[in-house]
Amino acid sequence: MKNKSLFKKILQNTQKPQGFLGKMMLFGMNRGHARLAEWGMSHLEWQANWVVLDIGCGGGANIAEILRRCPDGIVYGLDASNESVVFARNKNRRMLGRHCFIDEGRADLLPYSDMTFDLVTAFETVYFWGDLSVAFREVIRVLKPGGLFMICNEMADPTNTMWTDLIDGMNIHTIEEMESCLLSVGFNEVKADKKKENICIVARK
Repeated sequence: MKNKSLFKKILQNTQKPQGFLGKMMLFGMNRGHARLAEWGMSHLEWQANWVVLDIGCGGGANIAEILRRCPDGIVYGLDASNESVVFARNKNRRMLGRHCFIDEGRADLLPYSDMTFDLVTAFETVYFWGDLSVAFREVIRVLKPGGLFMICNEMADPTNTMWTDLIDGMNIHTIEEMESCLLSVGFNEVKADKKKENICIVARK
């Protein structure tokens, strides 16, 4: 029972990493989400000069990969956890202030001007966004005309409660639910792909 309680305490750092356990979670996320991120990124035709926002940037590994794919662009990272911001900044410290900017903030209140980004990404994070329509409206607001929004998740079956029973505030959304919400807030084109349990959705403004 004690071990289960400790395990649940560790998993609470999935949403908002804090302290030592949060740092361990961020280290694990950088490694554990690498394959999903690589698969998701393969759905895009990358441009060297893109301006990109990674929401829920976690430990910053995806920011590092996006910087590699957009050497002439600028990559912004945003996370609700200060621990994540510090960790991600350290991960990408050589590019900070030039091609990379990482700050604390929320998906439903993005601290950016309208029509700023060519691409917005969300890897394993929309589970914690609450009302998707509010956050999706913020995403479409900050995207340039024709800009892309990519969502990558490892889970899309709400009936599988293995993780939602353990992680407070986590909600699993179906592909259909997310597609419908994206279209309702104004995205013009939505494409989805699934590989086993992994899903990738790309929406165009």
